[in-house]
Amino acid sequence: MPVRGDRKKTVPSSGESRDVAMTIPFNKPHYPLKGALAVVQATLSGTISGNGRYTKLCQAFFEKNYGFRKSLLTTSCSDALEMAALLSGIKQGDEVIMPSYTFVSTANAFLLRGAVIRFADTLPGIPNIDPEAVRTLITPKTRAIVVVHYSGIACDMDPILALAAEHHLLVIEDAAHAIDSYYKGRPLGSIGQFGTFSFHETKNIFCGEGGMLAVNDEQFVRRAEIIWEKGTNRAAFYRGEIDKYGWVDTGSSFLPSDALAAFLHTQLMLLPRIQDRRKQAWYRYHEALRPLEEAGCLKRPVVPDYATVNGNMYFVETSSIDERDRLITHLKNHGVMAVFHYPPLHTSQYFTPLHDGRPLPHTEHFSDTIVRLPFYFSLKKSQIQFVADTIRRFYQ
Repeated sequence: MPVRGDRKKTVPSSGESRDVAMTIPFNKPHYPLKGALAVVQATLSGTISGNGRYTKLCQAFFEKNYGFRKSLLTTSCSDALEMAALLSGIKQGDEVIMPSYTFVSTANAFLLRGAVIRFADTLPGIPNIDPEAVRTLITPKTRAIVVVHYSGIACDMDPILALAAEHHLLVIEDAAHAIDSYYKGRPLGSIGQFGTFSFHETKNIFCGEGGMLAVNDEQFVRRAEIIWEKGTNRAAFYRGEIDKYGWVDTGSSFLPSDALAAFLHTQLMLLPRIQDRRKQAWYRYHEALRPLEEAGCLKRPVVPDYATVNGNMYFVETSSIDERDRLITHLKNHGVMAVFHYPPLHTSQYFTPLHDGRPLPHTEHFSDTIVRLPFYFSLKKSQIQFVADTIRRFYQ
């Protein structure tokens, strides 16, 4: 029986699950018929290249509803991060501080510009970057701080912003998980100079593959459009601000097809319903697993007073990597597809020779112990209870 330390666990009973065969996938994208019709409509319009009608509608939605100074759809969150790195003026030898507990795109965007990555540990109880760890890493070469709002739960931004102001640093929010989530009433992605979002099919809203850069500082808006349009001032030309466009800066082809934007737009129109369903699922998991946390079997996500839940994912924390792996296998054997999450970037095959050797114990702990449970729009209350009961049987 799995134990935490030497203390045995007394597992509360909530009645046996129904003895039925059930397969619950980890993710199941929500494909409303309106999305397919919108793609067809965009195709029939005769123009499905980037920066078309639906692209503009999506960008306007984000600017109106979340207060982003400028929103630019991209083909992925990775592209949005690369745009942020370009706009930040990162050059060879500049240092960028970020968490090690994140996806590789967070680091790659800045490595591609020649940055030296300084990985900071997470908080001990929340898999978000520790502001005190950031403080110890700042040097005269530091140019930017990148935060990752893991699972849509906000990082503690006030101390991050204070450090950035004190040392004249830029703040980039990797808000891939964080659509429609808030820090002290402020939308995530609107707090730093830049915010980046993902519309991958595992996210709350999606278009298969896609992303967005939010630019929150006026001084970067014009250049962001130029970089977004392959280094040209074509966006200004389309608005009638200039009589011709040309190559004026570095850039790349970051625009998605307007057909993808059409699908995304239908998701945005359904956002309140999607968010309501996903947050209901999150709180049902949270309540169903409360007895197991109270019995010392596992830990549930911590939501600080300054943060909100946006229904991005639900995870539990085990006591060890062995317990994690056995729990995932147990769930799979009962038809429940659960997965672990990020390996630490500082211990990866690629980055180990580049790391300065500092241990990041909290990062490594979360990497070893987090189990992500099935989570998607159509997940039923009975399925959530089945997952919770299957976890309870594991600890019995």
